Formats: sequence, structure tokens, C-alpha cells
Amino acid sequence: MGAGLGEGEGAAVEEATGYEVGIVVPKLSRAAAAGPAEDCVARLVRELEGAGLLVERVRGVPAEFIKLAAPMGTLGRAAAEMQMKKLTYIGMELQFEWDQVAAFVRQPDGSLFSWRERYCCFSYLIYGIVNKTNSEITLKFDGKEFHWKKNESLLTRLESEGVVKLVFPLHDEIKRKQLLRNWALNWLDFTWQPIDEIYSYFGTKIATYFAFLGMYTRWLFFPAVFGLATQLIDFGSLQWLVLPAFFIFVISWAVFFLQFWKRKNSALLARWGINCSLSEYKNMGNELGSLGDSLTTEEKKFGDVSAEKRNLQRNEWFGVLLRIRNNAIIVLAIICLQLPFELAYAHLYEITETEVMRYLLTAIYLVAIQYYTRIGGKVSVNLIKYENNQGEESSSASLVYKVFGLYFMQSYIGLFYHASLYRDILALRKVLIQRLIVSQVLENLIENSIPYLKYSYKKYIAVHKKKHEKESPSGKSVRLSTRVEKEYLKPSYTASIGAELEDGLFDDFLELTLQFGMIMMFACAFPLIFCFAALNNATEIRADALKLLVMLRRPVPRAAATIGAWLNIFQFLVVMAICTNCLLLVCLYDAEGNWRIEPGLAAILIMEHALLLIKFGFSHFVPEEPAWVKANRVRYVAQAQNVCSKQLLKSISKLDAKLD
Repeated sequence: MGAGLGEGEGAAVEEATGYEVGIVVPKLSRAAAAGPAEDCVARLVRELEGAGLLVERVRGVPAEFIKLAAPMGTLGRAAAEMQMKKLTYIGMELQFEWDQVAAFVRQPDGSLFSWRERYCCFSYLIYGIVNKTNSEITLKFDGKEFHWKKNESLLTRLESEGVVKLVFPLHDEIKRKQLLRNWALNWLDFTWQPIDEIYSYFGTKIATYFAFLGMYTRWLFFPAVFGLATQLIDFGSLQWLVLPAFFIFVISWAVFFLQFWKRKNSALLARWGINCSLSEYKNMGNELGSLGDSLTTEEKKFGDVSAEKRNLQRNEWFGVLLRIRNNAIIVLAIICLQLPFELAYAHLYEITETEVMRYLLTAIYLVAIQYYTRIGGKVSVNLIKYENNQGEESSSASLVYKVFGLYFMQSYIGLFYHASLYRDILALRKVLIQRLIVSQVLENLIENSIPYLKYSYKKYIAVHKKKHEKESPSGKSVRLSTRVEKEYLKPSYTASIGAELEDGLFDDFLELTLQFGMIMMFACAFPLIFCFAALNNATEIRADALKLLVMLRRPVPRAAATIGAWLNIFQFLVVMAICTNCLLLVCLYDAEGNWRIEPGLAAILIMEHALLLIKFGFSHFVPEEPAWVKANRVRYVAQAQNVCSKQLLKSISKLDAKLD
């Protein structure tokens, strides 16, 4: 067995991490483990220890596990070899140097590296174990023999041979229980969250999602109170002004919310020491890569440059045409397949008499349409592979827009149909209530029950298989005794449409945008809908926290400094809300709930244009960065210029001395 983290040994290692990464290999019988078939895994363990990692082997029920920890010195040397860029105290991101560690900014919890940076170092170390000899090395496992080629990664080879089943991050039990107590199970404040602790444990992307969800939920209380007041207070002769005033308030609220979110996002990035967004890094990398490809030599002729320019333009427009083609496929699928399905549901809903049957019909419809839309999402994943997208972020944005288009039609086409066909505000309210309640209950039920059912099934299969093994003592109960094997059997945090481009946050953000669209586009039809949304989101925060901490494996950290394309979708939904609510106000309704066209069409159109001006005008009134973030950036730039000028003067002085 490799070196473990005992009490004395853990104290001897300065700032050693806990076990943070696990490697899963098949479990062999005791007799096989004693023979030559163990050489393969034993060689992997020796190489991992040789790379400076702390290794512990655990024999579990479903498989054998190799747990990895690392002293801070090992991670620091790996970061230096990777040429990792880190923020310094003068505001510049410089290449990390282990012997200059005091110059680099620490994390909010005091650690040197963030969780994403540590996981990148672990990946570099374990996948960086290569055959440095001049010949192939023969390895064996379970009677199977294969060759480890020169300069080949050992872990990659073992993965291709099926020896390594999985490499995954492990939960830190102490920090996990602290987050459970202080976050997931803390109901004293519905929206408070330890965002810095979430960032330290899960990384930037998940912390940004929960920061957005918490702020969105807090801001929902303002329109929720106003909407409740419109239903409880009789405004008398001014009642006809209530809905237009509520509409103007809601649009202004949404614009200010998105602007203040940008401010909060920039403040969080500054607090976490993230100096540049991922998109900026990707763009810089693409520009440098294209520049390096296009200018490989300094002796290119003008004709060659012109030809390359034409090639780049041709590829650019070819990519645009591919995206247009793929979007057309999605639109045709909606028209030919989804629209008839929606119309059939609307017809069945109309002829159904009892409310209980309508709720049941809505539930069946939502479950069926969920699977249909997931198929469309998987098709979208395959379509974007043929687009000339610049990097993973561009592909992810393209996927977000396509899948949201499918879900947008699925969620709202039935509501538009009821609104336009029946012109009955009371019927529209009933449909809104049914959609909101049934969809939220179903989504929370599916979201939280499926991971538990998957885990229970895998656990049953593993225990059942163990009971029927020859070496298992008869009559002895079999159970999972270690944390690592329980984590291995849990589902991973992936998107329902596939894990190729997105993690599980894809589904969570999609759920938020669909809810935001529903409450915004039909605000005038049912002002109380904001109360439902606020209560749902308050429970959603704790449910998502429990899902990540209890029911799923620890997610692989992803580098994303903003919510990306989802922000564009929120802004699009604000514009859609202006249009749809103006149409609802044009068709005012009487005391019986029947709509009628009023002569105030011109006033409504004026209001629509005024709100569009408010939407785009207020966006510039609220700065996207707090003043202290700007001040810090200016100070950092001044410090960087001062350091660079001093270094330059020293270099000039040394050069002068040599010339003399």
C-alpha cells in the first residue's frame, strides 16, 4: 500500500491538501492481486508517489480506489511547470514561480491555489507521468498484457485499456459538512449564502450561479410585494392605472436587476482575484493562435497574405452559413414536430372539464415534452460540432441559444395559443398557475429523485454482485464502508442533453430563464406570479445545495467568470416582456374577465416605445463596475507601470555600464 495521510505524516507535510482526487480501477481477487496481474496498478502507484503525490489504496465493494493528496510544494512546482498565470499584488497576472510565492494573491480562505487551480495541477501531475525510457515497457493486468510506449502517458494508456475506469474529484468531508450546516440546511435566512466558501469548494462557475440565484431571489421580493398589493388593495377609480404602473415597474426592475448583477459579478471577480474573464482569455488565445499560424515566417509575400485573408473570410462566412443552416433545422423541427403536439395538447385541455384532469393532463404533457426537447438538445449538440466556432465558449453559447429556442417554444407556445384564441384573462391565469405549479413540482421531483434512484440502483448492483462472489463469506452482510466508494456510485453533475460541452449548470440556468420568461411576459395577466417564483427560488437554493453536497459527486471545476450567453437571454426576455405585456394591455378586460379592444391603442404603443427606451437607457445609468473595483484597477496599472519602468531603467543602466 502507498503512503497515506496519517496524523504524524500529515503534520510533517507543510500545507498538505486532503485527499482530493480518486482513481478507480477494477477490483481483482486476492489470488490475482498476489500474482503478476498486480504489476500494472502497482506501477501506477509507484509512479504517482514518484511524482510527489500522497497515495492511499482502498479496496471497496464495487472497485478498487486510489486516493491522491499533494503537499503544497508538489502543487507549486506543478503550477510552475505548467506556466500557470496567477494574479500578483500589483494587479498583474504573471507566470507562477514557486520561489516567489509571496508575490501572488491568496484566495479568500487563505490558500495559495483555488480549487480549479489545484485540480489542474493534479491533472497535470497524473497525466504527465510518461515513459521516459528508450524502450517500451510491458505491463500486465488480470492476465492481459500491453505495452507502455515511449513518451506515452501512463494514465491515458490505462484508460484506453480499460484499467482506469474513472478519475474524479473527491469531497472534503470537513468542508462538505460545514457547507451542509451553514448553507444547505440553514433556513434562517432564505437567500443568504456563504459565496466565498462555495467558491473555495466548488470553483468559480458554480459560485457565480448561486450568487446570481441568490440575488435574483432577493430582488424578486419587490415585484412580489407590488403584485400582492394589486390583488389585495382596491384602488377605486384608479384601478385602471394599476396594471400599466405594475408593468412599468416590472420592466424597470428587470433592467436594474441585470445591471446591478453585472456590478456584483465584477465585485466578486475582484474579491476572488480573477483579473480577466474567460472570454477575454479565449479571445486572446484565438488571436495569438491565428497570428502564429498566419505569420510563421517573416518572409511571406504580399500575395500570400492576401490569399490567407481571403481564406479567413471564406471560412468566417462558411461558419455563418453553417450556423444559419443549423438554426433553420431547429426552427423546422419546432414547426413540423412540436407545434402540432402543442396544438393537440391545447385542444385536449379545452375539452377536459374537471380541474383535476387538467392538472393531470398538464403533468403528462410536461413530462412528454421534456423528453422530446432533450432529444432536440442532443441533436443540437451534434449540429454544433460542424460549426466553425472559435473555441469551447463559442460552441457553448451556440448550444445555449439553440436549446433555449426549443424550450422557449415548448414553454410558451401553449400560453400564447390560449391568450390569442380564447381571449379570457381568467382562463389564462388558470393555465399560468397550472404550468408554474406543475412544472416546478415536476422539475424539483425529477431533479432530486433521479440522482438518488441512480445511486440506490448502482449500490444494489454492487452489493448484489459482491454477495455472489466466491470469496465472499456466506451469511455475512455486505455494505459500503468507505466514503470514496459511495462517491463513486453517485451520479455526476452533467447536463440532461449530454456532458460534451456543458455541466449540470446548463439545466439549472435553463430552468431560471424559463421561469424568468414566464413571470415577465405574462406579468400583467397574473401579478401574483412573482410571489410563486420568489417562494420557489428560496427553496431552490437549498435544494440545489443539497443536490451538490449529498446526492452527486463533487463536480469538476470549470473556468467561467460570468454567466455567459444566459445574460443575453435574460436581456432578450426583457424585450419580449415589453411586447407581450403591451399586447395584454391593449386587450383590456371587463369585470367578467372577457377581453375587449380599447381605443387606447396609441397610448399603449407609446408606452411600448417608452419602455424600450427605458430598457436601453437605464442600462447606461448604472455602472457595470463598482467604484472600488475601478480604483483598484487604476492603482494596479500605476503600480505595474512603476515596476516595469524601474526594471527598464535598471536594464538600461546595466547596458550602459557594459558599453563603457
